Amino acid sequence: MTKKIIACIDGSSSSAAVCDAAAWLSGSVSSPISLLHVIDKEGYVTESNLTGAIGLGSREHLLEELVELDAKRSKLAMQQGKLMLEAAAQRVEGDGATVSEVRQRHGQLVDTLGELDAEVAILVMGREGAEATKHPNSHIGSHLEHVIRTMQHPVLVALPPFTKPSKVVIALDGSETSKKMLTMLNQNSLLDGLKCHLVTVGEQLDDTELATYTQQFVKRGIAHKVQRLEGEVVDALLDYVAQEGIEMIAMGAYGQSRIRQFILGSTTTKLIGESPVPLLILR
Repeated sequence: MTKKIIACIDGSSSSAAVCDAAAWLSGSVSSPISLLHVIDKEGYVTESNLTGAIGLGSREHLLEELVELDAKRSKLAMQQGKLMLEAAAQRVEGDGATVSEVRQRHGQLVDTLGELDAEVAILVMGREGAEATKHPNSHIGSHLEHVIRTMQHPVLVALPPFTKPSKVVIALDGSETSKKMLTMLNQNSLLDGLKCHLVTVGEQLDDTELATYTQQFVKRGIAHKVQRLEGEVVDALLDYVAQEGIEMIAMGAYGQSRIRQFILGSTTTKLIGESPVPLLILR
């Protein structure tokens, strides 16, 4: 089965960035793009509790009307989703990439992605979900956290406007996750043409370990720079991103060290929420 770039479209302000990021990934790793829109019923149904408020006959009549209204909302949600997918396909094609398929599903996003697990190469999601319009102070979509916690595939977290990266920070800590991340990155052409900044914070890696990682990039002829930072992990990384004009961060997820405290700890939540550039999260 051909592995695909799965671009999750939800109509949020990040959707255009998701399309642009998916188009870039597709060209970089030569994988087809599948656009996915999942209709979550909870997103369009208004809760109503009629218990004890009205008489039996009236309640039955209103319940019938609510069922009809629910069906109308579902139909409208499908139509809206189709329009979003059409616009997304046009955006991707405008970026010079090709959409191999367009999908619309009902249910939970994580469940749907689980069903598609065998064909996923990389997931692309926006940092701010569709709920950001209702909760402007929310910087991380609720679905994004759930997906990264449960899925075993790389996730590119896109934020607008997406710019094709030329420089990427690869955050290293010597863990198995770091090793797996480097193996994945070196097994495809994603890093071709990029300048890679291999960065560690504090004393998580000694100079010998850093040199070992560097050899992988020397062998492939990939432009790179090695840097050891000091201070608090998130602030150190974000300061480095600003100073060096970095356009993407790649890092491993989960673990016990500070740089791998992902979602469950405040460190990575802060990094995702405050990063001015997209993040490629690998497990």
